[in-house]
Amino acid sequence: MSVLNIVFYPDDPLTQVAAPIDRVGPAIQRLVEDMFETMYASEGVGLAGPQVGVAKRLFVLHEPDGEKMCLINPEITELEGRDVGQEGCLSLPEIYVQVPRATRIHVRALNEKGEPVDFEATDFLARIIQHEFDHLNGALILDRVDVLTRHAKMQEWEDIRGRLLATGTRG
Repeated sequence: MSVLNIVFYPDDPLTQVAAPIDRVGPAIQRLVEDMFETMYASEGVGLAGPQVGVAKRLFVLHEPDGEKMCLINPEITELEGRDVGQEGCLSLPEIYVQVPRATRIHVRALNEKGEPVDFEATDFLARIIQHEFDHLNGALILDRVDVLTRHAKMQEWEDIRGRLLATGTRG
């Protein structure tokens, strides 16, 4: 296993729609292991393929009080409720914004073994899944806020990104 570099906004493939995974085999399983290691090393709770430069529809997550999971080709089939909460993103380090999300969702996907999973998620787990699912569709947290907040945070991000790139920090 190895820690992968995290892609910073706006680098590719973060703003692109990720492609479905046709087959879950050893290469995908190795990628999943590396993504978990990267997520833990970065102290995140979720990490999507595009964030490590892989434009494929998969993400890993580990809710602090839950079990770690991998979702491949996920679909969110139901959304219910609404809550606004603070979110950060490993591809936009040091940027935090208030993001509205559904409080209950229904998810269908494959796990890292290629087996189907079908479940409901609520509260923080639902928030993590929606955040990572956004990455698979080329969206980030700044796409979920009003234009004034987005503008202010983009200016803040320009300074942070410049500093991180100057020091060679890449996830």
